[in-house]
Amino acid sequence: MKKLLLLLTHGLCLGIGFAAGIYLLPILTQPPAPDDKQIGEVAAEARFTGHFQPNLEGSDALHFGDGTFYISDKAVSFAGRIAPGPDYRLYLSPVFVETKAAFEANKDKMVQAGEVRTFNNFMVDLPAGTDPGDYNSVIIWCESFSIFITAGRYQ
Repeated sequence: MKKLLLLLTHGLCLGIGFAAGIYLLPILTQPPAPDDKQIGEVAAEARFTGHFQPNLEGSDALHFGDGTFYISDKAVSFAGRIAPGPDYRLYLSPVFVETKAAFEANKDKMVQAGEVRTFNNFMVDLPAGTDPGDYNSVIIWCESFSIFITAGRYQ
């Protein structure tokens, strides 16, 4: 009985440590976030503007975004906060989605613009030849765990 109890408690501590590592590692290893001047440069050239709302159907206390994004012909910049996590990707979508199921059902229509590596402000360069006017929404998705983080409509 004592060995079983030790095995369970040590396994629980290992699980908690692993989960904390997954949550904290992206925060500890993120590069410097773009400053207001860099965000403002994209905002000044923006063709589109939109907002991430923290209360979307597929968002929760650990997976959310809150702030304003700006889309120019070359980049997407964001002033605000998103929940930290690993392996975030920014997608442009012709369909607004706010759940994991809706994202997965429409992923083939979207273009992956790039990685999101900072959580208070970010900037993502658009792939060459991508016209943001062909889409109407920006989505942040966690590739590693297939988790919807947030989305915002811009047209």
